[in-house]
Amino acid sequence: MIKCIASDMDGTLLNSKQLISEENKDAIVKAQAQGIEFVVATGRSYQEATYVLAQAGINCPVICANGAEVRSKEGVVLSATPISKKMAREVAARLREKDIYFEVYTNKGAFTMDADKAVSILVDIIMSANPEVNREEITEAAGARLRDGLVHTIEDYELLFADENYQIYKLLAFSFDADRLESANESLSELEGIVVSTSGHDNLEITNTQAQKGIALESFVKLKGIDLAETMAIGDNYNDVSMLEKAGRSVAMGNADYYIKSLCDVITDTNEESGVGKAILEVI
Repeated sequence: MIKCIASDMDGTLLNSKQLISEENKDAIVKAQAQGIEFVVATGRSYQEATYVLAQAGINCPVICANGAEVRSKEGVVLSATPISKKMAREVAARLREKDIYFEVYTNKGAFTMDADKAVSILVDIIMSANPEVNREEITEAAGARLRDGLVHTIEDYELLFADENYQIYKLLAFSFDADRLESANESLSELEGIVVSTSGHDNLEITNTQAQKGIALESFVKLKGIDLAETMAIGDNYNDVSMLEKAGRSVAMGNADYYIKSLCDVITDTNEESGVGKAILEVI
């Protein structure tokens, strides 16, 4: 019997408009009403994750920044696994060396040094995955990240690295130059204490080695007195692998990469077809 359901957000729970469908919402609410723990496991910051969840009227625990932070449904921090400031500086230096744009995720939200770049890159990523979507709509949604304070603009990331009030959870690097991204990945792989994953062909996500969705999910269910065998995980990309491998029931989205599908017990419909909702209804 499934007692906990963990779902990725982008490409999984969310459709191309970055929204949660009514079908997905209804299935989640139904699961929660039956006492099943529903938790989101995302690369997003807590602020960005709950922004979308609140729009759909969903209240649940959140595994943020690929597992670097876990919060209860009340927003209380249950665990935090940051990157050391020294390592964050080294990662930032290597990304700059490769001339790659990146954002820094912290305990106080995500930060960018280039607001225009933050918007344009997000638009390009969404458009490349969903060419049928209206570009103006996506640009408006991407702009809301900054307008609504989901991503903050800062003059220099060193201000974060030097301030003890900020914990560095993740560095998120973007490039549409595959060779440049691979070169950066190779450079970063030389460093100890960090892990590099990805949620798309155009990014790298750098976190503490212990900050992975699977590790965070394992700790979360243990806290709730639930066994991993009683847990279902749903995802579509490589930063979901650690939790898909640990969960008793693993579900790949219909839009997932072939490798992700090959790892999973079940393949559901795509994120445009409310695959998460369908996967939930199969087990409750």
